[in-house]
Amino acid sequence: MKTIKITLNSIDKVKTFVNLIGKYNSDFDLVSGRYVIDAKSIMGIFSLDLSKPIELNIHDDSIVDEVQSALSDFKMK
Repeated sequence: MKTIKITLNSIDKVKTFVNLIGKYNSDFDLVSGRYVIDAKSIMGIFSLDLSKPIELNIHDDSIVDEVQSALSDFKMK
């Protein structure tokens, strides 16, 4: 499992993120504080505090590099 920090600070970013993640047949979790939600759930994402960085857990090690490059716009700078 690999964890990366991302920001989802706008509605458009959330929609784009869910569309990108939805293309993969793997499990992804978003962690914000003590809350863990399915990264493919747009409703779950909106239940998080999006003003702070969020951790994305990628459970399939074989796609980590591909996912990281696809999500380069969302990574913490």
